[in-house]
Parts: sequence; structure tokens; C-alpha cells
Amino acid sequence: MIFGQPIFLFCTALAALVALLLALGAVYRRRAAKAFGDLDRVEALRTSDPSVRRAWKAVLLVMATALAFFAAARPQYGKGTRLVPATNVDVVLVLDYSKSMYARDVEPSRIFRAKVEVARLVKELEGARFAAVAFAGEPMGFPLTADGAAVAQFLRQLDPNDMPVGGTAIARALTLARDLLKRDPKSSEHKRIVLLVTDGEDLEGDPASVARQLGAEGTTVHVVQIGGRTPERIPEVGEDGRVIGFRTDRNGKPLTTALTVHGEKQLASIATSTPGGEIIVAEKGTTGIDRIAADLRKQMKSELAEKIETVYADVYYYPLGLAILLLIAEALITDAPLRILRRRAASKPPPGERKRREVRRAPA
Repeated sequence: MIFGQPIFLFCTALAALVALLLALGAVYRRRAAKAFGDLDRVEALRTSDPSVRRAWKAVLLVMATALAFFAAARPQYGKGTRLVPATNVDVVLVLDYSKSMYARDVEPSRIFRAKVEVARLVKELEGARFAAVAFAGEPMGFPLTADGAAVAQFLRQLDPNDMPVGGTAIARALTLARDLLKRDPKSSEHKRIVLLVTDGEDLEGDPASVARQLGAEGTTVHVVQIGGRTPERIPEVGEDGRVIGFRTDRNGKPLTTALTVHGEKQLASIATSTPGGEIIVAEKGTTGIDRIAADLRKQMKSELAEKIETVYADVYYYPLGLAILLLIAEALITDAPLRILRRRAASKPPPGERKRREVRRAPA
């Protein structure tokens, strides 16, 4: 047996307080009788001894009080089991398509490896729903769907050269991810996850603030940080996908990409702003997306998986009903036996006869 409100079990101690008050009342009545006169003479004036009846009334009242608080604790017992369906999972993949993702510190390139590992994540998380946000200076989105292959294809067919506006607008991308989740009517009942994969920092908006809004709505944001403080040259990629050289500035100097100290703190704050958020720093030859995929797969097989749980039924009405019956019984018990009460009622003359007797006794 379990209790829905176990705090009320401590209140059953009030039954002892009621018993103490009743005992003190009996002591005070006895002292009042002694103060009235000789105790034996006072007792002799009584037609019956009410002490036994009062004791029973006290016992019934104390038991009713204890049972009432026991019922308030909502006792429950397991009447069977039920199957709890698996929790649905909604994942929004937010992938950076800025031209710095062409860097080749991750073979064959950051963007190519990220798209391959994202596609593997979609394939491994069978049963989850996916949405996608591709971003550079402006984001573009793909709504939530159970067709993970379509989402993977959406991300696979894009390249940084396809982005209309250059840059790294993480705040706008997270805002679009939040909108995609809010637009879907079923998403509010699901576990929601945003996976941000980027190699840069947002110099325009406040992505940590958007992440806090997501966290307040129960969404977890994981961040995969590709690249670090070591400068990496950015290849120039043609329309056919082939490297035709390296990007340079107006003065002909090589363009490099490197994450600043502020950028690293910004990405860390995005993850820590949400419950359970985690930041993964990519190592040589890998992006770290596979680690997030493994953690999500483990969750879907354990705490988010289908479970069997015990069903408990409330039985508070049994002690509550018994408490009510005890209170009724306590009210029906009188201090004097019923025969004495009837005898007293019979010995009293009716009101009319009493008035006639008073008239006869009056002096002429």
C-alpha cells in the first residue's frame, strides 16, 4: 500500500491530542464535583454513572479523528499493471552552412562530415521525428516530420555556396528551431531536443537568450562545436564541389577561421542554458555528433522506452466511511440510559396540568 498524500499521516497524531483533551475534561469535571460538595454525596444524587458511556464516546471520537486523517493521506493499493507507451522524441537539427565549414581540419571537410554524421543520427534514432534548420547569415527550415530520410536529404543537398547571405546567425537559427517546434501541435507532449552544429560565434544576436527561452519551454539544446582557436584556412569551392584554391581577403592574404574565447563561452552558455544541455567539442577526424546520437539512442531505449508500471487505486473512502459511522455512533450514545430519560419525561406533568396545579396552590 502507498499513500498519495503521506504528509497527512503525521496529522493522525492529532487523535492523541483529542484523547488528551477529553481526558483533561474528565479530570476537570471530577474537580468541579469535588468543589460542589462531598464527592460521595454528589455521586449519590446521580441516577446513573455516565463515566463508562463518556469513555466509549471518547474512544469513538479519537478513532474517527485518526481514520479521517488516514483517509486524507489517500491510501492506495496496486490493482494491476498497464503499458506506458514510449515517449515520442522531436529533434531539430540546426546545421551551420557558413563558408568556414569548408575547412578541412575534419576530413574531408567540416560540412561534409557533419552531413554524413547527421544522416547517420537520423537513421539510428528510429521512431523519432525530425526537423531541420540550415543557416548562415539567414536560416531556412524544414518542418517536423516522421520521414527522417526527407530531412537528411534536405540537409545533404545544401552546401555553403547555396546560402543567400553569408555569416553565422546562430540566434536566428535557434529562433526558427523554436518556431518549428511551436507550430507542431503534438510537439508540446513530446521530448524536444535541438542539436546545434557550428564552428563559429554569433556576432549579431543573443543566442544564449534564445536558448534560455527554449529551456524554459522544456527543450534541451545540445551544441557540437567544430573547430577551435587554431586558425584553419578556408578553401574556395566551386559550383561543382571541387576545391579551386583558398579564400583570400582584398589584400590577397589567406582567410582563416578560428573560434575566439568569447565564441567558446557563447557556445557553452547556449548548452548550459537548457536542462540537460551538453556541449561536445569536435576532435581531430570527428565532429562529435555520433556521441550525441549514442546518448539519445540510449535514452530512447531506457527512460523514454515503453514501460510497464503498477496501477494504484484509491481506497480512501473505506477509512472515511468508517470514520463517519463512528461519529454517528458517538452522537447516538447519550450520557444517561434511555430508560432513565423516559422516566424523567414521564414524571413531568403536561404543561396544562402544571398550570392547573399552580392555580390550586395559589392563596385565595
